[in-house]
Amino acid sequence: MTQHLIKTVAFVLLAGLGACKVSKDIATPAAETPGQFRTAETADTTSVANLPWKTFFSDPTLQQLIDSAIARNYDMQVALKSIQSAQLVLGQSKLGYWPDVNFNATYNLNRASDNSLNGQFFPQFLGKPYQEDYNANIGISWELPIWGKIKNRQSLALAQYLQTTEARKALQTNLVEGVANGYYNLLMLDAQLNIAKANLALNDSTLTIIRLQYNSGDVTALGVQQAEAQEQTAAELIPQLEQSILIQENALSILTGSLPGSIARNKTLDQVPVRESLSAGVPAQLVSRRPDVRSSELALTAANANVGITKANLYPSLTITGQGGLNSFKASDWFNIPGSLFGIVGGGLTQPIFQRKQLKTQYELAKVDREKTVIQFRQSVLVAVGEVSDALAKITKLKEQQVVAARRVNTLQSAITNANSLFRNGLANYLEVITAQSNVLQSELELASIKKGQLSAEVELYRSLGGGWN
Repeated sequence: MTQHLIKTVAFVLLAGLGACKVSKDIATPAAETPGQFRTAETADTTSVANLPWKTFFSDPTLQQLIDSAIARNYDMQVALKSIQSAQLVLGQSKLGYWPDVNFNATYNLNRASDNSLNGQFFPQFLGKPYQEDYNANIGISWELPIWGKIKNRQSLALAQYLQTTEARKALQTNLVEGVANGYYNLLMLDAQLNIAKANLALNDSTLTIIRLQYNSGDVTALGVQQAEAQEQTAAELIPQLEQSILIQENALSILTGSLPGSIARNKTLDQVPVRESLSAGVPAQLVSRRPDVRSSELALTAANANVGITKANLYPSLTITGQGGLNSFKASDWFNIPGSLFGIVGGGLTQPIFQRKQLKTQYELAKVDREKTVIQFRQSVLVAVGEVSDALAKITKLKEQQVVAARRVNTLQSAITNANSLFRNGLANYLEVITAQSNVLQSELELASIKKGQLSAEVELYRSLGGGWN
């Protein structure tokens, strides 16, 4: 009865020490977020980030590019391997409460000096001048789970595993954004190339008329030279845009894990609609939605666990060891049971006393690192709110710019029609025509650029809200 009571008390004591936390965790600080995003029209709780990326991007060609990037991009493949590594570490940490078990089989031969004490006794007792030893045993070593050290190791491994999954999500959101922006940039370059070619044809027509007028003496050589220069400016723009298209196609190919090559486009920039409105939800949703913010939150969990581990290293560790097997100095008696059986049980208590302050320094460093993760978490929330606010501002202001730019293009297109008509009838000079053509070219190029900017701002908002990983 007394022995049973002692065992019960010892078990309860060990269980209590195992659950005992020698350090106090720091809770995740409340995210400092505003009630709604700056420039947001309403504080609607519905967020466009909840849409799967295949719903947000309806263009089949763009969907195919994103699919290929997620499946074949090398950075994404590395991220998946990191998740596998973290899974292995997590699985290993779950066995922390189990003892180490090792099997050992040895053979030793000891030939002592004839002039030594053993050398004189070996022949008398063993009948030979040497001693043999045959040993086969199983050894067990178990560090008792006290001070919460093993529990903290499991918490650390779990947090690091979850961080790798969040890192993959963050990489995918950036990848989706990069592919979409690259695709929209291609459509913009296609539109600008068509604008440049149309403007070049218009310049050719104007130059032909000016040369006819020069031959008839109505225009000087200066007029012809200025018209030629205007045509050359339009002509030079074409290879520049073609170069940009090739480079963008190569970049998109690499993002999708393919060798540089052409990218199919089944739509023009004009055929891609700009959404009238996009709901950003409320800023508080960013904490649970954005992978980088979630990763910062998990970093604090890992830091708390690391503080617990380093603090536990300052306390004594209790280890129980055991060894049992077969031992004999004759091979014929090695497996003679029970005669060759042996067993050893031991226990040890180790308390660090002086290690040049290494353990104490590791503990203090862990606490500093934990304080850093708190700061980094708050910064990640602040950056996330800022990115969303920036994207909303771009959407609003680019829409206003698009309205003005479209009116300007319409005005200049009417102006160039009038200038050409007046020029043919001798009521306007060549400078007015050249100026009108130059203004139309720049305005149309700018309008295409603004359209692309609007589409990119939508993608930026979607990514900054945490969309794109599902």
